[in-house]
Formats: sequence, structure tokens, C-alpha cells
Amino acid sequence: MKQTFIAGPCVIESAELLDTVAKKIVEINNNLGTEIIFKASFDKANRTSVSSFRGPGMDKGLQMLDDIKSKYGLKILTDIHESWQAAPVGEVADILQIPAFLCRQTDLLLSAAKTGKTVNIKKAQFLSGNDMRYPVEKAKDGGAKDVWLTERGNIYGYNNLVVDFRNITDMLDIVPNVIMDCTHSVQRPGAGGGKTSGDRRFVPAMAQAAKAFGATGYFFEVHPDPEKALSDGPNMVYLKDLEGIIANLIK
Repeated sequence: MKQTFIAGPCVIESAELLDTVAKKIVEINNNLGTEIIFKASFDKANRTSVSSFRGPGMDKGLQMLDDIKSKYGLKILTDIHESWQAAPVGEVADILQIPAFLCRQTDLLLSAAKTGKTVNIKKAQFLSGNDMRYPVEKAKDGGAKDVWLTERGNIYGYNNLVVDFRNITDMLDIVPNVIMDCTHSVQRPGAGGGKTSGDRRFVPAMAQAAKAFGATGYFFEVHPDPEKALSDGPNMVYLKDLEGIIANLIK
């Protein structure tokens, strides 16, 4: 199976940001022979604080993502938080992503499945890899033909995550494509004074460790200047560093 790569900013901040990231992804694809999927969220509905930036909303956000798809020929992945969003999002996105905290929501999974698009289910921070067979069963019962699972760490006390890489092996017994979310797994949830903190230094090592455990794909949130990002800056990778990280994974 060809490795899956997913990359893009945490949230849609502007059309200019999307263009900058998309151009770099196309460049990397040309250089490395990869097929990186473009990722961005139109609404971060699960931000720590009500005052945090959420994004442009579904209607405007989907138009912006559709523009990227048309202009650069990239496949699109974005997440949904409510069942009614599945159908319109499925008109644009190639992969519908189910957020980790919502991975057991039956109606959400069924709605995503009914679009006929690939469904990427992120493993909840409170579940084991083996537990993810039940969300997968729900999606398949709803008609999904292609279901992916994504590891993103488990809650470790307060304001911290730890990754048990055995979850990757366990989830490969459930679906053939298991993604490692290399950036959310280095988060410190809620540890930034009303927002999530993290440490991007560990992202390359997370990716390599996941590779050792058999991961078939990798998820990176990237930004030209993470220090000025409007969401998840501390754990996002500098856009300029993405090609090197991916190159080391495909050696």
C-alpha cells in the first residue's frame, strides 16, 4: 500500500494561507512523488475557549477548499462535527474526518458513511486501538466502503497526552490504513491558559516511531509561521520543514 500523507493548516485563516500551503504541497509532491492530501478545518468547534478563533464557517470554508481543489488538483480532507454537515461537505471533500472526541457518535458516523466518501475516524484520547472496531462497524453499517483510523495519543493525567504505539498495530487488524497524527499527538491540551499548547520538536520522532510500528500514513498540521497561527500553533510544523520530514519517511 502506498503511504498516505495528509498536511495543511489547522484551520482556514485566509485564502492566502491556503494558497501558500497548497503551492508548497504541490512542490513536495512533484519533488518526492507523493500525493499529499490537503487538510484544513472550516470550523474548529471544539476550541478550549469561546473567544478562540474558529474559522470562516462551513459555507465560506467549503468554497475556499473547493477553490484549492480546482486550482491545484489536490484531494481535500476536512472534519465535520454535526450530522447535517456531512452531505454538503461530501460535495467538496474527498475524505470526511471524524474528530477524536466525537468518534463514538453514531449518527455522525452514519451520516459521513452515507456520502460514499472515505471516512477517517480519529481515535479518541480515552479509547484503546482495539476499541476502534466499533466506530468502524458503525461506518461500514452506514455504507462506507473505505474507512481509515488515526492515532493521536491518549490522555495522560491533566493537560498531557502520551502515545501508545501498540494502538497502531491493533488498529491495523481492523482497517488496512492507519494514520499517525504526528502533530496533535504532541499537544498539551488546555495547558496554554485557555488554549492548547504543545511541542513541535517531537513531531519527526513521532512519525518515525509510528513507521516502526507499521503506520501506513502520516498527518501533519503545517503553517508558514506557526508562532502567529490562530489555532494549534505550538504543535504545528513549519511549512518549510515538511518536505524533509516526509523525505525521511519514504526512504
